[in-house]
Amino acid sequence: MSVQLPADWWILLIASLLVAGVLAAAFATRVRLPGLLLFLALGMLVADDGLGLVSLADPRIAQIGGTVALLLILYEGGLTTKPGDLKQAALPGSLLATVGVLITAAVVGGGTYLLLDVEPLTAFLIGAVVASTDAAAVFAMLRRAPLPRKMASLLEVESGANDPIAIMLTIGLLETWRANPGAGDWVTFALVQLLGGAIIGAALGVAASWLLMRVNLGPAGVYPVAALGIAGLAYGTAAAVGASGFLAVYVTGLFVGARVPLHRRGIRTFHQGLSSTAEVGLFLMLGMLVFPTQLPSVIGPGLVVSAILVLLARPIAVLLCLIWLRYRWQELAFTSWVGLRGAVPIVLATFPLAAGYPEGQFIFNMVFFVVLVSAAVQGSTISAVAGWLGLRDKRPHGVAVAEEIPISDINTELIEVHVTEDLPIVGRQLVEIPPPHGLITTIVRRRRTLIPTPRTRVRSGDLIIVATARRPHASRTITAWARGETATTKDQLGRDRQPDGSAADGGVSGTAERPPPTGRPDGPRPGRRRRWRSWWTRRFSGRETRRSRG
Repeated sequence: MSVQLPADWWILLIASLLVAGVLAAAFATRVRLPGLLLFLALGMLVADDGLGLVSLADPRIAQIGGTVALLLILYEGGLTTKPGDLKQAALPGSLLATVGVLITAAVVGGGTYLLLDVEPLTAFLIGAVVASTDAAAVFAMLRRAPLPRKMASLLEVESGANDPIAIMLTIGLLETWRANPGAGDWVTFALVQLLGGAIIGAALGVAASWLLMRVNLGPAGVYPVAALGIAGLAYGTAAAVGASGFLAVYVTGLFVGARVPLHRRGIRTFHQGLSSTAEVGLFLMLGMLVFPTQLPSVIGPGLVVSAILVLLARPIAVLLCLIWLRYRWQELAFTSWVGLRGAVPIVLATFPLAAGYPEGQFIFNMVFFVVLVSAAVQGSTISAVAGWLGLRDKRPHGVAVAEEIPISDINTELIEVHVTEDLPIVGRQLVEIPPPHGLITTIVRRRRTLIPTPRTRVRSGDLIIVATARRPHASRTITAWARGETATTKDQLGRDRQPDGSAADGGVSGTAERPPPTGRPDGPRPGRRRRWRSWWTRRFSGRETRRSRG
């Protein structure tokens, strides 16, 4: 006798597809191919035109699933955006994410209308859908081809912030097909979408930061779940008032990632896993929507749109946005080439399909083919182009990653510091570089755990664990210490000195004070004191007695 529940088959199928997707991602990383190509191919394999295991006939299901996946991906992008990078690339990144998206959509839409036999609204819908770059693809590219901090920050900020603009354009153009709004309606729609989404996201981000930092929610595993609920609350609140829910989610993620240092590590790790799962599931689902037998009919038009996007629209947008900001021609050329398309355009392509737009299937197939071309051509050549333009950064960025690890029920936390070879603390003894407000308890070196002494030297690759009392911005203070940005300066002998030039007495902990005065004008004589202590220790520990007897 056997009993099978209705969900058994679906659980087996979904789990098998997820495992296959993870293995495909590992294989793609090894052979330096964009993983989305294999995810899409796997989705097409199990769909109607393939093995026929899954039939995804209703595009509205794909739209709902794609919206949830985009929410998770954008929220993770906000959580992992570093405040320093955001500050450094705020102006150029915001220009590319707003004005650049509008220029790209206009150029692609105009070129598609002039060169292909399509309606104007269809042409500009295609332009709006493919106007934004893909955050997940850009982040994966930066891991494969490390760039100078200036370029990496620009690309991260742009890819994380431009999705809401493309989504707003797509929804607005579909409303034009439904209701034919006027110019005033467009202005009102844009202001409500952008300002409303930003304000709601900032307000909920501040409130969430206070909640996660000030309120004890119990075990550490509860905080990532609470952060996930806050992301859904941000999207739902913004959508309820007609604002951009995606922009609200991204802004909320920025605030939570920057203002919740205590649980940042757990929250980021949890949402990185969710984002990766959402990305795999998203591409698998979108691959199921594609009918491979229909793709040959869009190869010619798809190549035309890809050429307009890569060779014309993206370079024009980059040039008009960044030429005023003193970027070198190599940086402008690389930024033009690195406009990768991925999950967001394909999800947006389901919007006309789900809305019943007459050319919805044509738009979806066209965008699907454009994303394939972008991933295959741009994604596989980015590392070579960066090397050819002299933009490969072979040096480590020198960022010490300091993350709090809260300890339950006591007012103490551990902070991890990952040491890179260009940090000023490398080669120094711990007695010379006491951390502020903390005690170095452990050093992990080459998978070995060391109990440090004051004479232990810091080496590149070390993982330093600092114990400190729980206080706001503790990780920021420890990071500044590791980078050599604390108030003390170093003299030629390598000893810490205060700004007035006097030497600072230090130890492994950061709370050491100057020795009290002894009445001698020249201070105590440490050599004689050490000899006296050495004799006293031997005399009363038994070693002196054993030596005299021997």
